[in-house]
Amino acid sequence: MSESNGYTVSKEGWESQKKMMVEPLALIDSEVFSIVKKEKHKQMYGLELLASENFTSRAVLEALGSCLTNKYSKGFPGQSYYYNGLEYNDELETLCQRRALEAFGLDSEKWGVNVRPYSGSPANFAVYTAVVEPHGRIMGLDIPDGGHLSHGFMTDEKKISATSIFFETMPYKVNPETGYIDYDKLQENARLFHPKLIIAGTTCYSRNLDYARLKQIANENGAYLMGDMAHIGGLVAAGVVPSPFEDCDIVTTTTHKSLRGCRGGLIFYRKGIRSVDTKGKETLYNLEFLINQAVFPGLQGGPHNNAIAGVAVALKQAMTPEFKAYQLQVLANCKALSSALINLGYKIVTGGSDNHLILLDLRNKGTDGGRAEKVLQACAISCNKNTCLDRFLLLALMEKVQEDVSKSIEPEIGRRGVVVHFCATIWGAKSALLPNGLRFGSPALTSRGLMEEDFKKVAHFIHRGIELTLEVQGSLDPKATLMEFTQALAQGVKFQQRVAEIRAEVEAFTGRFPMPGLPEL
Repeated sequence: MSESNGYTVSKEGWESQKKMMVEPLALIDSEVFSIVKKEKHKQMYGLELLASENFTSRAVLEALGSCLTNKYSKGFPGQSYYYNGLEYNDELETLCQRRALEAFGLDSEKWGVNVRPYSGSPANFAVYTAVVEPHGRIMGLDIPDGGHLSHGFMTDEKKISATSIFFETMPYKVNPETGYIDYDKLQENARLFHPKLIIAGTTCYSRNLDYARLKQIANENGAYLMGDMAHIGGLVAAGVVPSPFEDCDIVTTTTHKSLRGCRGGLIFYRKGIRSVDTKGKETLYNLEFLINQAVFPGLQGGPHNNAIAGVAVALKQAMTPEFKAYQLQVLANCKALSSALINLGYKIVTGGSDNHLILLDLRNKGTDGGRAEKVLQACAISCNKNTCLDRFLLLALMEKVQEDVSKSIEPEIGRRGVVVHFCATIWGAKSALLPNGLRFGSPALTSRGLMEEDFKKVAHFIHRGIELTLEVQGSLDPKATLMEFTQALAQGVKFQQRVAEIRAEVEAFTGRFPMPGLPEL
């Protein structure tokens, strides 16, 4: 027996405490174990088509669950005045940095990298904190056009993204006729808005970006160009899509999407000469200090050293011939899925894909992404609803906004730095932002070994799910809400039989392919 502060601990209690520290999850917490097992079954027997998800390797998961979880650190490698005993953490972080540069073919004299961000959005916010002063101006692709929330988003009533709360954001958009980014309009609006930072990055855009054109626009405005390759990082590392490093000043990425690592983020930044004026005076980059300070101590405390270990393992894998073969198959599988759906009568935005994802437009089928997503989910097919812009309504709205811009932009710039945000107007027109499409990606199922012929079968499963969606809709009033649709799907005996049939076939098909990772969990 021992006693402290009036509390007594028995020998049996102390032994039980020690036992608790070594027993497996299944014995210690059956509730959490059960949830993990259910998720494992779902992943094993479902068609994972979310473009932002992937299956990481066993080696990455082992690093992530290692003793590195126990160790806390603060300062960057060599800064022992924060904490001591960090020699192995420093060794690990330095290794991860070296591998990050090597994986993307970068010269350490011209590029540096911070491997500490917890994920992609914190990485992006660290960049804004470093190089854009509060209420400074940022331009990124609009969310309804395929941009990401962390690039800024607001309506005429509310600032949704923290980026739009702390900075002034103006979106650029796709051409409503083609679905491709309208670089001419971006250039025109940038001349009015004068951004400090332009973001070259997407989350639902199936075509390669014109980085050279974006760099030209950035240079015209004295702006930094930041590439956000969160979705395509693995494809870039493999050299199968154009690289943002040729033209960007800063590049960010997550590490758990096409790069196939654990959840984390990377910030790459240029070093050396930024520009030379007409008199030959050189201006140097000062990004390393600013970005490192923004990450720590600006926005984060200690890094997740176990995650850095997992990222380091993934980066090593990304430098192998096997990884390049995987990324080539990701592209081939995406094209196979796109072609198969087109052959089944569906419309793909921009007519195809240069990367790992496609956006399926459901308007010609008489349904929308919200309803189709519910049915596909019930059939063990994971994807997400997305917006396909209505080009006729969008054109009219853009004309109206341009009218407003010409009337108000000059005095507003002088007074408070107006944000000319097309999305604010478009959001008010509900039909333009109805999630009338579905986004599909090929990385996750490719990691499980599916090939082109398999993705053609996947297309047919999707088709059957959408056909069922139309049947459920046909049984309801045309004005039925999504909630009423979901209730009809869940309560209709005939519909549930169809769901069970499709789900059984999907699970039998998907279960044939091994799932990477740990054997049990």
